Amino acid sequence: MRLDKYITQVTDFSRKEVKRLLHADEVTVNGVPERDPGRKVDENDDISLQGMPLEAPRTRYLMLNKPEGVVCSTDDPTHPTVLTLLELPRVERLNICGRLDIDTTGLVLLTDDGQWAHRVASPNHKTGKVYLVTTADPIPEDAVRKFADGLMLNGEKQRTKPAELEILSEHEARVCLHEGRYHQVKRMFAAIGNHVEALHREQIGDILLDEMLEPGEYRELTDEEIASI
Repeated sequence: MRLDKYITQVTDFSRKEVKRLLHADEVTVNGVPERDPGRKVDENDDISLQGMPLEAPRTRYLMLNKPEGVVCSTDDPTHPTVLTLLELPRVERLNICGRLDIDTTGLVLLTDDGQWAHRVASPNHKTGKVYLVTTADPIPEDAVRKFADGLMLNGEKQRTKPAELEILSEHEARVCLHEGRYHQVKRMFAAIGNHVEALHREQIGDILLDEMLEPGEYRELTDEEIASI
């Protein structure tokens, strides 16, 4: 990897700023000042910036408990984004895996591993997503069959894929989806004449939202959770 690219991946400096640091002899490779931004380096090289050793960039995998009122976007002019909740360097490089609406709460996964993010989001991998739903009206028993058979949503040409609906109480249910259409859970309940009052994502694949995380808090995924996707 080029030296300048390596430093930009490990730090918050831009390529232009890195070149300025190189020319100021602020960068050493294996103890020797280096000015060439195109110098090839690898994990065996000892690279220091302003006398401090730089660690090789580590791929990050995170779970976040998204609160209401926060958007799953890298930038928004009017609302806070999930990235603003992360006290980490280089948050702009993280992929948001499986976005939630502004009023939907719960599990969001973030990573700078593009292939892993694709597996989370791709319908080909059939990664189930589980939601806790609160409705305005009572949920009829035949809704279980209708969700399993697939529903025609307003403006769609194909039925939804079979979804598992577990009725927990008169106004509360758990839904597992295997696809990710726009506002799908809300539109599926609208298709059976009901309205979703609250929506909370509990699970993606085998990854459960950590019950110890308060809204807005996050943690790194375990090796087992990462491997489950």
